[in-house]
Amino acid sequence: MMPSITAIVHTSNDGLRLGRLLETLYPCDDIVIVDNESADGTLTVARDYGATIVGAKPGAPPAGYLAPQSSGWILCLDAREALTESLAASLFEWKSEADSSSGTPFSVFLREETAEGWVEHPSAQTRLVPATWNHWAGRFPTPEASAVSLEGDLLRFAFP
Repeated sequence: MMPSITAIVHTSNDGLRLGRLLETLYPCDDIVIVDNESADGTLTVARDYGATIVGAKPGAPPAGYLAPQSSGWILCLDAREALTESLAASLFEWKSEADSSSGTPFSVFLREETAEGWVEHPSAQTRLVPATWNHWAGRFPTPEASAVSLEGDLLRFAFP
């Protein structure tokens, strides 16, 4: 059986940029928007894409926003980010070949938009973890040296 991926995205007045991210999450089975009291069109955009919306709970780890019996995997993202086509393809390939019982986390490389152009971060970031993961650094998994890097990049946009 193919493992499921739930994307968890924290938002706060991200209505202008959220759609760009949600358009790229087609490899994900579910999308959970953790909203921090947005007062713009963020929730409307999230609903338009069929995302589940929950209110942010201070200090709650991303896995805390899943149903207690949840299995599968969590992909942790920021509303300013988007998957490249090659990263989305890697996630589809991983889902079709994965041993869902494996607890090995996965990392991705991040490219960030700046006023001077795109900057590549030198080390991969742990972003795809089993739903049972319990090592968190705020909204993202703690960096894990044993994480396997997925092909493709995660893009972080500085401008809407």
